[in-house]
Amino acid sequence: MKIGFVSPYAWDVPGGVQAHIKDLALHYRKQGHEVSVLAPASDESLIEDDFVVTAGRPVAIPYNGAVARVLFGPLAASRVRQWIAGGDFDVLHLHEPAIPSLSLLACSIAEGPLVGTFHAAAPRQKVAFAIAPLLEPVIEKLRARIAVSEVARETLRIHLDTDAVVIPNGIDVDFFANAEANPNWKRPLTMGFIGRFSEPRKGLGVLLKALPNIARVFPDFRLIIAGPGEGLEAMQSINPSLRNRLEFLGRINDSEKAAFLKSLDVYIAPNTGGESFGIILAEAMASGVPIVASDIPAFRYLLDDGKYGELFENENSDELARKIIEFLKSEEKRQRFSQAGSDRAKRFDWKEVSDEIMNVYLHARSENEKVTLVSESRSWNRLFSREDD
Repeated sequence: MKIGFVSPYAWDVPGGVQAHIKDLALHYRKQGHEVSVLAPASDESLIEDDFVVTAGRPVAIPYNGAVARVLFGPLAASRVRQWIAGGDFDVLHLHEPAIPSLSLLACSIAEGPLVGTFHAAAPRQKVAFAIAPLLEPVIEKLRARIAVSEVARETLRIHLDTDAVVIPNGIDVDFFANAEANPNWKRPLTMGFIGRFSEPRKGLGVLLKALPNIARVFPDFRLIIAGPGEGLEAMQSINPSLRNRLEFLGRINDSEKAAFLKSLDVYIAPNTGGESFGIILAEAMASGVPIVASDIPAFRYLLDDGKYGELFENENSDELARKIIEFLKSEEKRQRFSQAGSDRAKRFDWKEVSDEIMNVYLHARSENEKVTLVSESRSWNRLFSREDD
């Protein structure tokens, strides 16, 4: 099958959606399918994947508590049209087609077997889908809709009054399960956190506030922090006596991340909101590291209300400290959650997830049908008019 993926976000900037698309594309390529990905890129020289076609430089916009780097407008539409015309695709898989992005443009420009995956989780009061009335005629063209979690599905139902089948994000379970710990990181009483320091919703501040309580019981704890950003500001926010307990790794690649997770006694996910899934939790479970996570809806869903990881009240640093201390005190509890998490992670393996997505493709595609283009004027009319011509 010839499959076209459209990424709404810059390919050269790390993100969960881009990682999802890349892993799925690589998995299908290994199975013999032909794959092409269209994506924005801030620096084309950083694109190493030969199946990625760049559509131009994105612009940064605030979105869902973070900064999204997306590409939109007439020039981007022209590039989308050229890519579709030359692709001869059997199915077009559009990610986040409900935000102004390449995916929305492709949904407007193309007809035929179109599949959309919705990742975002935005509460009713947020304005993430403020242009929903303009989107409805375009989104209706999707033959099938996928949500990566019940939280993302509910967001879709609230803002666009439509439904989707839930298929979770995927991971390579064996990659994380078989990784080796880094001896420089593997020490007793070691906790870990991965996230962008610049985004308060990742919850690093909540975790740092919990450290003094942890230090009273376990003064020799270690916290290893990975992710893009400068650690200086975070270091300045905590008691100087605790600063030598922290280690900042900066941005790490996938192999380093797998070793990082294998080196921990506990993984901490103190995110305060804006998450629709939590791929790092699935990766941590596959690694066998027990988890303490905030009780935001996405994490409750992923951890089955605490069956596969310990939950604490969102933004409650005192309760977070208590949960961490309980874990560090009890090796039996850590082992129990480690085994439960390893079993749970199998649900998210690409072997299973990719088959579910392929079934959606087959459902969306009629016999011998291909993705086709609509006229340029008609595509733009669909995008900016509520009238369905």
